[in-house]
Amino acid sequence: MTSPLAAPSDSLAVGQRSLGDPDVRFPLWPPLTEGCPVTSTESVAYPVEVDYAYDKVPADFFAAAGARPRGHERWAPLLPPLHAPGLAEGGTPLLPLADDVWIKDESRNPTWSHKDRLNRVTVSAAVGAGAAGVVVASSGNHGASAAAYAARAGLRCAVVTSAEVPPAVDAFLRGYGAAVLPVPAEQRWPLLRRIVERTGYHPVSNLTPAAHTGHGFGPEGYKTLAYEIFTDLGTVPRAVFVPTGYGEMLFGLWKGFADLVRLGHAEAVPRLYGCEPAAGGPLAAAVRDGVPAAHVPLGPTAAYAIACPVGGYRGVVALRESDGAALLVTDEEMAAARAEMARNGVWAELSAAAGLAGLRQLGRTEEGPVVCVSTSSGFKDQDLLAAGPSAAVDPEDWDAVERRLRPA
Repeated sequence: MTSPLAAPSDSLAVGQRSLGDPDVRFPLWPPLTEGCPVTSTESVAYPVEVDYAYDKVPADFFAAAGARPRGHERWAPLLPPLHAPGLAEGGTPLLPLADDVWIKDESRNPTWSHKDRLNRVTVSAAVGAGAAGVVVASSGNHGASAAAYAARAGLRCAVVTSAEVPPAVDAFLRGYGAAVLPVPAEQRWPLLRRIVERTGYHPVSNLTPAAHTGHGFGPEGYKTLAYEIFTDLGTVPRAVFVPTGYGEMLFGLWKGFADLVRLGHAEAVPRLYGCEPAAGGPLAAAVRDGVPAAHVPLGPTAAYAIACPVGGYRGVVALRESDGAALLVTDEEMAAARAEMARNGVWAELSAAAGLAGLRQLGRTEEGPVVCVSTSSGFKDQDLLAAGPSAAVDPEDWDAVERRLRPA
């Protein structure tokens, strides 16, 4: 099957292949949204990835990146076809912290999170497939991003959220015109599947209960993080610390750096660290037990954006192929990392600070630049929103004013 639309001529995507067995290949269309139908089993759903005609990538592709427009168009040959219009996603700053530690600040994306990189690609797949709308299960960044890109493309969007969705996120979703459907957490994915089956909406989040697979095209959008880090630093960093839920961004970063190696621009992929809340940690469990994906009990954590009871094979591949590791970070460690970033002018969501928390927990183990990805803006945090505004101060009470002026 081919796309109902003519593929943009600058995409070099040629097909999909299974991560469970790279010899199992599929056409580029339709995008596979439930993993590989050949290699998956009842217990493990193996994802697919997109393959490219790498031999056709221009030799100066990365050197000339600065002359191309901002947005995924900058990297279009190494992305699936971009049928949906963009919002100038990507191009986020790489900020120096200290001691050759850099923060990749993804809050500078159009909807203030890294998910814009994924949703430009997945909504493009929905447009290319001729879908009337998209549906996503999310109580935060993913839903807001999908709603924005669907609105931009003229598609309807349904967001299945939990009943505990932060009020600011709920307003964010409704602002884009999305249909917001709060339900008990265990009913989110059954409702998502029902919407897909009854409306034909294109799913841009996971459908498989056995293990997380996610959209076949989605993680390709995260490759652009690796491309940008490389072009901004002028080299590949020694390590990258990544806030990790289902592991899609972790995989996208690995694949982006692997592209650089394949095309002769780097000698090796940097070591990747998947940083998960200690309250769960399905990736750490999968690596520890030597299995493709794991289910774990999920304890209480304020890092709701990356609190996952089930993992996926993509994260395992990224850590294995980069000689990386999974790190479990506590809420206290993430709060300390969030405060450190705030002291340096970056306001991050608690979940977004997991990367820096992982670095601080591990310590510097090697020389050279290290990058910590900060995924989203602090306005989405539940704990900060619950604290309410600052208490009023009497301007005539100088002692009270002076107390406020002291460093925190």
